Amino acid sequence: MTEKIPPDSVGLVEPQDMIVAAEFPLACGQSLPGYTLRYECYGQLNARRSNAILICHALSGDHHAAGYHRPDDRKPGWWDNMIGPGKPIDTRRFFVVCSNFLGSCKGSTGPASINPATGEPWGLDFPMVTVPDWVRTQVALSDHLGIEQWAAIIGGSLGGMQVLQWAIDYPERLRHAVVIAAAPKLSAQNIGFNEVCRQAILGDPNFHGGRYYQQGPGPRQGLALARMIGHITYLSDDAMGQKFGRETRGGKALSYGFDVDFEVESYLRYQGQRFVDQFDANSYLYITKALDYFDPAASHGGDLVATVARAKAQFLVISFSSDWRFAPERSREIVQALFRAGLEVSYAEIQSRHGHDSFLLPIPQYHRVMGAYLERIAKEQGL
Repeated sequence: MTEKIPPDSVGLVEPQDMIVAAEFPLACGQSLPGYTLRYECYGQLNARRSNAILICHALSGDHHAAGYHRPDDRKPGWWDNMIGPGKPIDTRRFFVVCSNFLGSCKGSTGPASINPATGEPWGLDFPMVTVPDWVRTQVALSDHLGIEQWAAIIGGSLGGMQVLQWAIDYPERLRHAVVIAAAPKLSAQNIGFNEVCRQAILGDPNFHGGRYYQQGPGPRQGLALARMIGHITYLSDDAMGQKFGRETRGGKALSYGFDVDFEVESYLRYQGQRFVDQFDANSYLYITKALDYFDPAASHGGDLVATVARAKAQFLVISFSSDWRFAPERSREIVQALFRAGLEVSYAEIQSRHGHDSFLLPIPQYHRVMGAYLERIAKEQGL
């Protein structure tokens, strides 16, 4: 029932599709014969079209950032604590858009979509996609919605990388860039974690070379293992210790075997099994590769200052003290480059025990920083 929906929610929302029939060339040298981009909108676009904010999601996220699809949904969108009336990204003032990027499995064209040339799912025939490709589809969506310039583009983790790419590639089309828990490129350690996750999927006997859609259950065990590995990297040691410690499952005695003994084991297995019911293994492969490939400074000989010098937006960069996947030092690399390029940048390191996942959580200091910055944007635009 709709009366269960909180008053500070954007309420019931419907996803929409932008269908592009024209061929879409990709950075890898291949192309798609057209594509679908799924997105959602919250709030109202004003007459001047000056109050639009684009949200860029992370690896396992999607277009459903806020609100509910059905009155009986157990959970709202993935960033519902941040988006809505009276929240930091206040939909009474801003028109908020979030799209699902190519290669995902949540409505936009990806490996599970039908290849029109064969009538079968693309599988590993799907061409490799990159962050710059995603940004270009978001530019097309901007044009589709009649938005010439975004008041702000905001994203965390892989979403923050998209924001940085936007500011570099389309400097005239955003006024503010909010980069949260991100990095200018992945470290060798991060690429290593992604490769271990991919090998877990590729080595599953049910992977069938990526053509598992009509072959039975698919690589469920491999994808679950990949998610378990990834999930460990999203949490801090303190967070895991505080949540689980060395507690045994249900307080039972040790089994002295290979069944679940500890609560943390039970939690990770649950997260893995839950994920395989919601996500496509091929999409996981493609998205982690897009993460690995992200390195906008590569075209400038690795000079990040020269790379970001094209940007014109004002920046807010946020990191979290316990994030070791994308540590605060990586955010400060971005800040220093922006500062040396003469751009206006604000930086906040939020104290948190929750690791990389902090960017998804309603941490009071984090919400205050976001709220103050969005208030500044609203005043600039007279909203």
